Amino acid sequence: MSNEMDAAKQGFQVEAEELLEDMEEALLHLENEPDDMDSVNAVFRAAHTIKGTAGVFGFDDVVSFTHVAESLLDMIRDDEIKITDEIIAVLLKSGDHMADLVNFVVESDDPTPEDLLETSSALIESLNKCMGKPAESSSTTTAIEVQEKVVEQVDRDESVKAGNDNWHISLRFGLEVLKNGMDPQSFIKYLQRIGNITSITTLVENVPSLEDIDPENCYLGFEIGFESEESKETIESVFDFVREDCQIRILPPNSLIGEYINHIQELPEEDVMLGELLVKSKVLTEKELKNALNVQQVISEDGNEHPLGEMLVDAGVVDKTVVNAAVEKQQTVRNKKKNESRSVRVDSIKLDDLINLVGELVIANSSSFLLAQRSENPELMEANSLTARLVEEIRDSALRLRMVQIGDTFNRFQRVVRDVSRDLEKEIELTIVGAETELDKTVVEKIGDPLMHLVRNSMDHGIESPDERIKNGKPAKGSLKLGAYHDSGSIVIEVTDDGKGLDREKLISKAIEKGLIKETQVLTDQEAYRLIFEAGFSTAAEVTNLSGRGVGMDVVRRNIESLRGTIDVESEVGAGTTIRIRLPLTLAIIDGFLVGVEDSSYVIPLDMVIECVELSEEDRMSSLDRNYINLRGEVLPFIRLREMFQHSEESVNRENIVVVQYAGKKAGIVVDELMGEFQTVIKPLGKIFSQLSGISGSTILGSGEVAVILDVAALVARAAENESITMVGKDSASVTQLTTH
Repeated sequence: MSNEMDAAKQGFQVEAEELLEDMEEALLHLENEPDDMDSVNAVFRAAHTIKGTAGVFGFDDVVSFTHVAESLLDMIRDDEIKITDEIIAVLLKSGDHMADLVNFVVESDDPTPEDLLETSSALIESLNKCMGKPAESSSTTTAIEVQEKVVEQVDRDESVKAGNDNWHISLRFGLEVLKNGMDPQSFIKYLQRIGNITSITTLVENVPSLEDIDPENCYLGFEIGFESEESKETIESVFDFVREDCQIRILPPNSLIGEYINHIQELPEEDVMLGELLVKSKVLTEKELKNALNVQQVISEDGNEHPLGEMLVDAGVVDKTVVNAAVEKQQTVRNKKKNESRSVRVDSIKLDDLINLVGELVIANSSSFLLAQRSENPELMEANSLTARLVEEIRDSALRLRMVQIGDTFNRFQRVVRDVSRDLEKEIELTIVGAETELDKTVVEKIGDPLMHLVRNSMDHGIESPDERIKNGKPAKGSLKLGAYHDSGSIVIEVTDDGKGLDREKLISKAIEKGLIKETQVLTDQEAYRLIFEAGFSTAAEVTNLSGRGVGMDVVRRNIESLRGTIDVESEVGAGTTIRIRLPLTLAIIDGFLVGVEDSSYVIPLDMVIECVELSEEDRMSSLDRNYINLRGEVLPFIRLREMFQHSEESVNRENIVVVQYAGKKAGIVVDELMGEFQTVIKPLGKIFSQLSGISGSTILGSGEVAVILDVAALVARAAENESITMVGKDSASVTQLTTH
């Protein structure tokens, strides 16, 4: 039972996280569209669902706080209160606090700490202020206090009877309730949380004589008059844990019966669907719906029509509040039906295990392919080819399971930009481009923190204050863009602002002051801009809560490089800055191109390979004193793997150049042998090899040998550097002669 309860709590935590994300997104939308009732309803549903589920688990502190937020949202839905920036700010803080409360009560059995309770009290005061009410206490009401309040209510008005203007709950607990660890009193206590008990009668006629009574059995029943604006679904959910062990009948208030007929009629051809939805939401029972449909069928056979909704109203089964909830639920089901019906929640650990097994399958298939080739058995080779194709499809399908859209990560920055821009007293608009771009889930999880640093840095350092922007002829509102797209087997993420840009001379001056470079050192623009990623480097005039301490950007660079990615900067003074991150699509399995130098094998990511050309004898001779060739009129810098990895200097009869491209730059990799495409399972290097330049990982070949996976980004950068060094001192005429050769 404990394991099942823990699993249920974990499920509630995940659900609450998703609901709060939806709630935040809707609130941010309401800042620009305050009259969008769909967003208001989305916020209400999120709070309502969290409160109801928390009540089932007995998380009283979550219930009591969320109830106040829900009350404010209900008043907004009823047009009693207009949405303001102040209300949205309070609700955003309330959403953050709900997350803190849920995380604590799920992960700990200890009483809620004082700091969380104090935050609850402060926010409840703010919420009540928005509603024009005095602050309410958030202390937990005991069961005895609930009973005392009920007695007082009955004494004040003995004429209050169940079934008039209140819900009537007829409750008979089963004999096994106490044995199953449930306390009947706790359910009565929780009812007081979502409404007022106007009358209560304890039924004891089933209690046996003293000699026959079993102290472990429950013989009690209750007739309860209950005043609440909650739906029947919510009231019934109070008894979820004892539903199988007791008899419950909940009758709606009579005073609300006729108020929702127009809402039912506004639904075009949705009568039957509405009935099914009411059953699923526990508003109707299957028997009630079946009886109503039978009556409707008889009426239609007589040539008359009578909508199901009107029949339910006439029967006094459903009230307006429940119908509104059903309609909202129906709309939600329409929007999410496709996604929900096609998705299954899977533990990420199980997914990682699957990817690892697929990787081992790829290696095993490579081994069997090699053995099939050696056997020269046509039938075996054909069977192995079929297996290889299936393994490739399995690999692709498994990898797609880990691919997620980056849009969810980007959308979280809507709140960050809103809050930080207000703290900085700046006007900043966030634009998101390429939210549908997919990449590996592991990469998405690890890219969040680096992006946070970059976004906050752009808002603080890059974008100017409104007055300064107007003075410089810019719009008062700054622009910040988050974009993503695929390029050459990588994903590119860009953070772009239209701020003041990076001052090259200021960066160099600060770097000289800190001893990072020498005064005589000459830097390219890219090298100067990359100084911002040095540890301890900051050009901020003063320390703030966002910047000025010289930490953050160096962490960004390390995190990106740990993902086998690169980071570049483009900037123009007065126009803005673009920080561009390039990351591999996956960290698990890739298509590679296998090459050889002497007895060693190397793998180049296939997506980065453009073409392969033979290094001619003329180019071989001329390349003895230079590191570039003429490739159809284009200067192509190259690097020799033989020299880089210190193989023997023995000459070979034939060499080939693999032309690769990364970040728009081309380079050549000179190898001895081209061995073809190869499915590559990436094995990470140990810490002792983590600083080796030009290597990003390793893999296992079908023969059991280890092959090195080349870091194309580092090789392209090294080739470009070698080219610039080699060409220093060469006049333009010699370069022209080379490119026109």
